[in-house]
Amino acid sequence: MCGIAGFVNDMPIDTKCPVLKRMTDIIAHRGPDSEGHYIDEHAALGHRRLSIIDLGGGQQPIYNEDGSLVITFNGEIYNYQPLREQLIEAGHTFTTKSDTEVLLHGYEEWGVELLQKIRGMFTFVIWDRTKRELFGARDHFGIKPFYYAKMNGTFMYASEIKSLLQHPDFVKELNEKALKPYMTFQYPAIGETFFKGVFKLPEGHYFTYRDGKMSIHEYYDEHFRESSTKLDPLVDTIDRTVCDSVKAHQIADVEVGSFLSSGVDSSYVAAVARPEHTYSIGFGKGTYNESQQAGELAKLIDLNNTAEALTDEEAFAAFPRIQWHLDEPDSNPSCVPLYFLSALAAKDVKVVLSGEGADELFAGYIDYGVHTKFKPIKVLTRWLSHLPAGPRHAIARWCKGKTFHGAWHLYANLAPAEESFIGQARVFEESESDKLLKPEYRKAPSVQSIVDKTYARVEGKGLSELKKKQYLDMHQWMPGDILLKADKMTMAHSLELRVPLLDKELMAVAEQVPTKYLITDENTKYAFRKAAGKHLPKEWYDREKLGFPVPIKKWLREEKFYKYVRSVFERDYVSKFFDQKALLKMIDDNYAGKTDDRRKIWTVYSFLTWYDVYFVHDGSKPDIIAIA
Repeated sequence: MCGIAGFVNDMPIDTKCPVLKRMTDIIAHRGPDSEGHYIDEHAALGHRRLSIIDLGGGQQPIYNEDGSLVITFNGEIYNYQPLREQLIEAGHTFTTKSDTEVLLHGYEEWGVELLQKIRGMFTFVIWDRTKRELFGARDHFGIKPFYYAKMNGTFMYASEIKSLLQHPDFVKELNEKALKPYMTFQYPAIGETFFKGVFKLPEGHYFTYRDGKMSIHEYYDEHFRESSTKLDPLVDTIDRTVCDSVKAHQIADVEVGSFLSSGVDSSYVAAVARPEHTYSIGFGKGTYNESQQAGELAKLIDLNNTAEALTDEEAFAAFPRIQWHLDEPDSNPSCVPLYFLSALAAKDVKVVLSGEGADELFAGYIDYGVHTKFKPIKVLTRWLSHLPAGPRHAIARWCKGKTFHGAWHLYANLAPAEESFIGQARVFEESESDKLLKPEYRKAPSVQSIVDKTYARVEGKGLSELKKKQYLDMHQWMPGDILLKADKMTMAHSLELRVPLLDKELMAVAEQVPTKYLITDENTKYAFRKAAGKHLPKEWYDREKLGFPVPIKKWLREEKFYKYVRSVFERDYVSKFFDQKALLKMIDDNYAGKTDDRRKIWTVYSFLTWYDVYFVHDGSKPDIIAIA
């Protein structure tokens, strides 16, 4: 796990220019063990290394036999060893035992087809000195970030946007179109980032850059479909593939630990991996501290668990630094405990396993189709779901907005996904954003237009509404929020996060699970839970999804935190974006208990904190703040 940054310029580059080092120094947290640079007349490739595999010999950049190709790489390739043997048989000479060099010779041997052979998480670039061409790729699911921009004749890229800010050709400007979608989705929801002119390479894509032109191509996409697989063999296949993936994700020359929460996903991973160390975190005691339940599980299955309780003051004090690490605003409250959980684990290990991915692959979110124990609604929903699409959708639209018991359940299960589902967060309705935002920030892509682009990719494929929702989350919520915060919060502490439940081999199993075994009357991700039951007590594998509990409701009704957030809302520049009077009324009414607008307040607060770090100030790493 590492960080990469660099640039290509058609004009000659000064090989003594200090720009590349500034770009890699700012992301030293991603790779504190060593750094490496390659600079020629037209390309500069930089690298920061966190040593995990081939500790003594895997320094980057790495060159092919004749020095015509140069690579820098961020990530891990879990099947690199058999690929290495194939390449040696094909005549390639290796100078290291690293997975990085397998990518380099693999590209030399197979070209773009390399991407069909590798299993892992990655972003990498390869500079072809002869062709003056840069080739780069991002992993299948977007586990690793890759940002790029072309400004003032320079093409630049990096694992984190803050690296790009160090280049003299970079022009820092707020993207006015990013704010309104963010207020609904809670994360950066469009391809262009909050920095105008900076884009994210999409997951499952590669690019080439040559003669001033960038060409982007897709090499991977999920193929959700139905199958006639029976439950028992399906459960066996899921468990066998999970066990294989966990084993593959434990390949390292350093110790691999694991995060452990009260939920089924990380518990399943930890129970299979049996690591020497697991880690849990929570706030205080009771409702917001799931580390207590995680500790109980650790005792039951004989794991060594380290747990820590956060104070509210710690969480607030670190928040500007959290937003700095994120690069763009993200108001998912779980960013906060994940930041501290990563710090806890990093005291002992360099690598941890986690449970991200299972909810998207196996339908773990209740918004996919709410299960209910109310028998009349259960029976009615099951009967109506067999109707043709026309009458089924008409009934759903009639239920929308109704208040009778079960109305929302019926709507969620019967409505077309394209009309009812935008992903796992809906903070502000667009009409609410329009009332709060100043006119220049209302001109942005609509929420519907954003999701429609993704839904269009599966149009006419006959998928169930549930599988369409899964597909949307795989391309919006997961890379935009879940994986982004997972990467940034762990790498903030030089910790590599591996996600064995988000693996292309497991995806090949998940994409053909019959819809009836995804969500049932009993629970979400039904088949997956049955597989986890081979390793966990029923109390754990059958537990309903809780998420990472964060006490923002409590915080915003506690005087010192309310006053601090209100003081942020009172700053002069806030009126540039928002109706400041309406914003202050929102936080005051929430504090008084008249409303519960915690998520809206937190979303605005997250944006303003990020803006303060990157635009009011110079974008340097902020200090820990004090809350009086």
